[in-house]
Amino acid sequence: NKLELTTQMLAKLAKRTKNISKLNRHRTIRCQHNKWGPKSGEYHRTSTQYTFSTKEQILALDVKMDTNSIPHKTPTGIMDHIAKGAVKFLRVVSDMYFKDNYLFRAVMLETVAAVPGFVGGMHQHLRTLRKLEHNNWIKTLTDEAENERMHLMTFMEIVKPVGMQRVLIFLTQGIFFNFFLFFYMLFPKTAHRFVGYLEEEAVKTYTKMLEYIDNGKIDGTIPAPVIAKNYWNMYEGATLRDVVLVIRADEMDHRDVNHTMADRIKDRNNMSKDISISRDDLYTLKSIQNDENNSPTQK
Repeated sequence: NKLELTTQMLAKLAKRTKNISKLNRHRTIRCQHNKWGPKSGEYHRTSTQYTFSTKEQILALDVKMDTNSIPHKTPTGIMDHIAKGAVKFLRVVSDMYFKDNYLFRAVMLETVAAVPGFVGGMHQHLRTLRKLEHNNWIKTLTDEAENERMHLMTFMEIVKPVGMQRVLIFLTQGIFFNFFLFFYMLFPKTAHRFVGYLEEEAVKTYTKMLEYIDNGKIDGTIPAPVIAKNYWNMYEGATLRDVVLVIRADEMDHRDVNHTMADRIKDRNNMSKDISISRDDLYTLKSIQNDENNSPTQK
């Protein structure tokens, strides 16, 4: 009886082990088939304003802009001028290096743009733990970092950096992360202003990319990558041009958020705990235009 019982237990154990092996093999095949993981409904959807990008909504974002006349935040002090000057310098360097290669420029831009939100969110997170107080900026900043990362993952489906390009990305991210980490600790207001100006340049870059698409220099009819369709919940038949439109709109959001944060920070120890921006300001730039109209240089 004991021998029969032992034999039955071993048979059940072998059958269970076989079933588990089949299940794990099925999971592995499924993960390989869908390497980006969860479907659209399970993505971190709140990191973008555009969670239901129908064709009509994307067409509403198709506003013609002149890269030379896009309004910008007027510097109001020495540190603002330093932030703007640093971004202008980076723009000149990137123009010299990338020239008309706007797709790889976008990849490099997003590897840098995804850093500030993470660094700022980390600083605000640690600050709220030290001071034992609530802070509404943490999620806003980490959402920005997540959104910029999804921009990068989208372009990585179209452009495949190789060799020295990957080395350049590695070095750029390492240098910029360490610089921005300490800079945010010392000058958080200027750090947000810097990001605001950086996002202004991002808007110009994607506006120029749209011009290249419309002129036939970039094939804008390429189907939107699956990861983009899932993340922005884009309509069936969406193209690369649609992706660039919604990414440009994301960058406008980040620009306004960071300029508003910079305006609300008086010094390193006096930060606002609330961030709210009217959706009316996101695309019409009313607040920025008012600043320009009221600045001494405009009078």
